[in-house]
Order: sequence, then C-alpha cells, then structure tokens
Amino acid sequence: MSRLWVIMPAYNEENGITATLEALAGQQDGDFTLVVVDNNSTDLTAKVVREFAESHPRLRIEVIDEPQKGTGAAADTGMRHAIAAGGERLARTDADCLPAPDWTARLNAAFDTGLRLVSGQLIPRTDEGVRWIDRQIIRTALEVASTFGKFRPGNQDPRYLGPYVMTPGCNMAITAELYEAAGGFPRTAIEDLHEDRALVNAVRMLTTDYGLRRDVRVYGSNRRVRAWGVRKTLAWYADHRYKPEMVDIR
Repeated sequence: MSRLWVIMPAYNEENGITATLEALAGQQDGDFTLVVVDNNSTDLTAKVVREFAESHPRLRIEVIDEPQKGTGAAADTGMRHAIAAGGERLARTDADCLPAPDWTARLNAAFDTGLRLVSGQLIPRTDEGVRWIDRQIIRTALEVASTFGKFRPGNQDPRYLGPYVMTPGCNMAITAELYEAAGGFPRTAIEDLHEDRALVNAVRMLTTDYGLRRDVRVYGSNRRVRAWGVRKTLAWYADHRYKPEMVDIR
C-alpha cells in the first residue's frame, strides 16, 4: 500500500485530462495511488480515465463519484476516500494541470523534512495558445498575491501560529492526520470560496509545520486567461471580484 495518494477532482475534462494522466504516469517516483473524483460530469471524463487506467496498469488509478458540485466538495471526498484506504500523505492537483516529472518525488522529500503541509509552485502552462506576455503577467501576479496574502486582513488572526503561505489547490499536499485535524477542504463550489486558502488558514491554527517548496512544480491551465483576458482573470482570483456567467470553462 502506497503512503502517498494523489487526489484529482474532475468535471467535464474528457478533452484534456489525458495530458494530466500522462504527466502522472510519467512520474519518476511512481509509488502512489491516483484518485480521480468525477464531479458529476456530463461528458465522458470517467470513461476516458478508466480506459487510460486499463492501458497503463502500472499507474494505480481509482475513479469515484461526487455528485455535489464544487472543487471543495470533490477534493474533500477524494481526500477522505484516501484516508479510509490507509493513505498517510495526500497530494492534490487538478485535471487541467501538468505536474512536473519529479512532482511526487519532491513532495515526499518535503514530507521527509518534517513538513505536514506542502505548498508548491504554480507555473502557467505554455501549450494552450496564450501569449507569452499574458503568461508572464499571470506569473508575476501570483508572486504579488503570495506576498500580499501575508498582510491582507482576512489572513490575520491572533490565533494563527505562523505566517500565511499561499497554497494553490492544484499543487499542494498534506498529511492525513493534519487534514482531519484541520477539518479538511470546505465542501463548497468554486464560485463561493477559495477552499485552498480556507484549509491553509485552518492549518495555521494548529501547527507551523508547513511551507512553500519551489521545487514542487505544477504547470497550470491558462484557459481562463484565454476566455476572459488577463484583467478579468486576475479579478476572479482576487476574491471573485469578477463574476462571469460561466465559471467552468472547457
């Protein structure tokens, strides 16, 4: 039984999820179990994943369902499924992301130093037809947001034991015992709450055993930039100041 489990929520990702699965199948450290949480997809996402599993038997893949809409709900279901199966280390990525080949190895190395929550670096993908300048703006904005997050009022509370660390939901990992102690991801929809930020702040009330590791790299999708433009995308991530009619862009 592998100690590390990777949780991946998925909604209507039949056209793009194979690239993510291939990135995970190509990990240098393949000793992990992947849980794909089908979040009530209306397309063939689950079928694509199961067919991939059949053709890649060395990658342990489980497909489970979560009918309640939301990345928070789907991720929490996957995390608790892994814990019930004996998972000790829980990683999360998203179905439109490409983890670097050494992603799982770097996560395990970070855990081995004593971290109980690992925040990784999110880097814009380069294969989606988004202009170089727009990718650079997004990357710079992520750095600015990471710094600003340490000072924003919503991340200040005398009960916090350590500083805020921006932790993207598509590139993070946490021990099973800390996940349960912190209450897990809020079971919310993506329109309602940034569930990754909520989990980090819950962890901050329990421990200082968390931190950013820039060598833990995931390449994230730019499809919101392609659909909305840079300005609206940044406003969306800034506490949903931009509220589009369609959030689930495919």
